[in-house]
Amino acid sequence: MDAKSIRAAIYTRVSTDDQAKEGFSLGAQLDKLRSYCKARDWKISGEYIDDGYSGRYTKHRPAYNKMMQEMEKWDALLVIKMDRIHRNSKNFMQMMEDLNKESKEFVSMTESLDTGTAMGRFVMDIIQRIAQLESEQIGERVYIGMKQKAKTNSGMLGFNIPYGYNYIDNKLRINEDESKNVKEIFKLYLDNFSMKKIAEILNKKNIPTKNNKTWASQTIATILKNPLYCGYLHWEEHLNKSNHEIIIEPNIFNKVQKIIKQKSRKKNPLVFELPEK
Repeated sequence: MDAKSIRAAIYTRVSTDDQAKEGFSLGAQLDKLRSYCKARDWKISGEYIDDGYSGRYTKHRPAYNKMMQEMEKWDALLVIKMDRIHRNSKNFMQMMEDLNKESKEFVSMTESLDTGTAMGRFVMDIIQRIAQLESEQIGERVYIGMKQKAKTNSGMLGFNIPYGYNYIDNKLRINEDESKNVKEIFKLYLDNFSMKKIAEILNKKNIPTKNNKTWASQTIATILKNPLYCGYLHWEEHLNKSNHEIIIEPNIFNKVQKIIKQKSRKKNPLVFELPEK
């Protein structure tokens, strides 16, 4: 292929963790990739940017998916480093199969690998597997840390702020508007409204979820089953008393759990019975 005819798709990605590391910023990646294209006299047909997305999965990355859908617009996919495109070897190999079917090239600027040779493909596969190993090891370390934190009752686990609360000064604080909705959800369920019906009621009132999305049965179930609203933190088999303000009294919570258990089709649904004193 004549170098002057190559149309390049530039792909850049950072996760929330990467943003704190030098050299991983989107701006730095774009500057280097644009310079690379200029040096090789490639035409940039599109710049696809995923800001704050993990490299382990593809379905939640809008720019990546758009790029793959617009494959007819470019001849070569250019990244600054292989782990910017995938941290999962299975996903990477699937991508390479898709590119090969359409006679598209893949270029990693840092690794300088040629996917047109058997050796290049072999080395690229090894590098990709190392990237996946690193990603999985990070996940294992996070899991071990969370498990230890749960064992020692050392505060909140994870980063998702629960509906009904704000997270201020390293502590859960009641969100007045959301907490009223939490109480209403429990009341409606005790009044024999289904989770689906409760979701419909909230959506008709144009009340958004914590992430400004519409309510669904599963979202309602998550709230109804969460002992956090009674002052407890739960992770796997660990249930620890916390010092944050409660929204739901334990006796109300226990009544709801009994109803959930009665209605559940599962043999042993995950419900909690909390001390009421």
